[in-house]
Amino acid sequence: MFAEDLRSWHPKAADQQSLKREYLDFLQRLDEGALDRDGGREHLTASSFIFTPDLENILLCFHKKGRFWVQLGGHIEPQDVSVSGAALREAVEESGIQAIKLISTIPIDLDRHDLGTGFFRCDVHWDVCFAATAVEDTIPVTSDESEDVRWWLLSSLPSEIPHGFAARVNRIVAAIRDFH
Repeated sequence: MFAEDLRSWHPKAADQQSLKREYLDFLQRLDEGALDRDGGREHLTASSFIFTPDLENILLCFHKKGRFWVQLGGHIEPQDVSVSGAALREAVEESGIQAIKLISTIPIDLDRHDLGTGFFRCDVHWDVCFAATAVEDTIPVTSDESEDVRWWLLSSLPSEIPHGFAARVNRIVAAIRDFH
């Protein structure tokens, strides 16, 4: 099912087109095992880039293990019926905000990344990212998985973000604008 959603996504950026092909190959090789975090050291994860409806602010969490600000997300659980559903569930769990709405169930971004030494069970996450909105005046609640969750102006992102994260956010915002 997820492979169908991924096939229907048409990214503009060449690196995303290339990653899409690699993700489809990965899914074909591992089938359902690609979703199972206990099935191997590499697997899909799901995340959400959550913006205010005006696309001026983004909700980020300070990741305990990674020691940086990043979008909300995590592992796909057996009860998740879709990867987009897992992304939404993770966003609600990590932020405490119930009124998060996915813009689409089609991915908006892919990001495969190696994990550092703080991640004991996983070596590589094949992250599937979705775009969502929530109202900025909704106060997030920090979960057990993060040290802090807060809204940031897109024009003033924190300094503790992964390399290339700001450019990634800008690409996602442009894709959302194209979508509308």
